[in-house]
Amino acid sequence: MLLLMSFTALNLHAQDRVLPADTTITSFDEVMIKGQNVPYQVDVGTQPVYGEEDEIIASLFYTYYKRTDVDNDEERPIFISFNGGPGAGSLWMHLGYTGPKKLIIDDEGYPIQPYGVEDNPHSILDVADIVFVNPVNTGLSRILNEGKREQFFGVQEDITYLAQWIDNFVSRAERWRSPKYLIGESYGTPRVSGLAGQLQGSHWMFLNGVILVSPTGLGMDPEGPTPRASVLKLPYYAATAWYHEQLPPELQNRELTDLLDEVEEYTVEEFLPALTYGGFIDEDRKSEVASQVAYYSGLSEQFVRNYNLAVPASAFWKELLRDEGHTIGRLDSRYKGIDREDGGERYDYPAEYSSWKHSFTPAINHYIRDVLGFKTELQYYVSGPVRPWNRDGNTTGEMLRGAMAENPYLNVMVQSGYFDGATDYFTAKYVMWNIDPSGKMKDRFSFEGYESGHMMYLRRPDLETSNEHIREFIRKSAPENGAPARY
Repeated sequence: MLLLMSFTALNLHAQDRVLPADTTITSFDEVMIKGQNVPYQVDVGTQPVYGEEDEIIASLFYTYYKRTDVDNDEERPIFISFNGGPGAGSLWMHLGYTGPKKLIIDDEGYPIQPYGVEDNPHSILDVADIVFVNPVNTGLSRILNEGKREQFFGVQEDITYLAQWIDNFVSRAERWRSPKYLIGESYGTPRVSGLAGQLQGSHWMFLNGVILVSPTGLGMDPEGPTPRASVLKLPYYAATAWYHEQLPPELQNRELTDLLDEVEEYTVEEFLPALTYGGFIDEDRKSEVASQVAYYSGLSEQFVRNYNLAVPASAFWKELLRDEGHTIGRLDSRYKGIDREDGGERYDYPAEYSSWKHSFTPAINHYIRDVLGFKTELQYYVSGPVRPWNRDGNTTGEMLRGAMAENPYLNVMVQSGYFDGATDYFTAKYVMWNIDPSGKMKDRFSFEGYESGHMMYLRRPDLETSNEHIREFIRKSAPENGAPARY
């Protein structure tokens, strides 16, 4: 009998490390948002991904929040939320941004102990239901049975299976009549841009809105510089130098947005045209540009010249505070790091990412296991194994444009932090300007900037403001009852 009990215990232990393909745990809670008590149901569980012959090839871990004091949900929006990477779990926006619980951090986003979660008084759950989705090999989502890595890990592969999963989820949740929104952060922005086209074109699911948080280049190849070109980084350099007080007094004493308007104009009207001449630029003009770029960026004129006027971001992160013995973060340049040595051209580690993992990892593991009751010995993948990633066929920007053209209801909002050095805010504007080069749909685009970084919601004032911008976006993109979708 002892042997049998031992075998049974081992077997149960092994089962805890295998993801159940289809399961749900439901609980109830309430949160105070904008002075109003909001009761809600939370479903945490898994839903299968099916192969071509309807066999289960993977299962996605999700968390679904639904307000419970609403008589019907045919007019209540539902948000489907993705993070990026690719390989990032949904924990970032789940516990940092729109959900009814948020991780415990200080007002600027730095870790504090004890770790854990608290109510989020700025959550959008008062106006919309939300489902946070973990793609394959992120969070607790896993490949199952005969599923193959190449079925999931690529730009178009990712979009195809996630569109099918969303179709199934909306049917299960009985939300086909609801206004639908996608929100994605970082690599989540090509994901939701492509999904807008895929859902509309292959599943006949039309959206009201797409929110791009800290967007990438969306696979676009505009007529001007490519997204992420060093020339487009100058406004971000100015913002970061302003934050760290590295600018001349006449610039340092100005309001940030006022300063950035000037630097953006210089970038487009003077800096970019000068760089088009490459090595044939007139020497006097080269000196003028080097001086002005140094003036705006907080760098020395010689350092700018060393990089032929276009300083790469990696060099900027190492150089700006070199004299003080600090590096600055990539995704949020407010964060400082320290290297083994001050020499060199690259930092040893991204200061901001180390800080974020410090606080988010214990919070999400505690929340899903101890609070929501999803018991498993699987590791929660904050950043999961999804390499190699097939980047061929990235037409996600065009997929979004096509969806907007065919759907007059569809609106897009871009949200960016001024101190994000990876997906910088000015490139985000540039991408937004070039999604629809005809300009016929520009009234359906909007941009919001924040005095923070890649995850602008980690700074408490921006958490409130950015969620309020989502509420405004919902109001703007919700047509009046009976208003036809027509041009």
